[in-house]
Amino acid sequence: MNWLLVVVGAMAGAPLRYLTDRTVQSRHDTVFPWGTFTVNVAGCLTLGVITGAVAAGGASSHVQLLLGTGLCGALTTYSTLSFETLRLAEEGAGYFAAANAVASIVAGLGAVFTGAALAQSVWG
Repeated sequence: MNWLLVVVGAMAGAPLRYLTDRTVQSRHDTVFPWGTFTVNVAGCLTLGVITGAVAAGGASSHVQLLLGTGLCGALTTYSTLSFETLRLAEEGAGYFAAANAVASIVAGLGAVFTGAALAQSVWG
């Protein structure tokens, strides 16, 4: 049963990542990978809320498997972040490469802590 929850969540997260990435990136005329940045930060915020809700007793471990592991696991993408950062550096856009790496880590951590705090304030 647990693996099925992860699979179902991933079936929603992967297309959501692709569609969000393409939509966001099409609205920005820059080399900075705003689409990947957006899905990663949104996924971190979502995962923070889910984890905080489970920790506070406001959601079950099944919700964490479905949405945290499945949806957020397929929505976020460290490999694409790494690839795009490397691509930017190789193309001579070192500033954008560094900004992508630093901003993604800082914003992702900020989002997950914000999500957990939000969940704690609601369910804690």
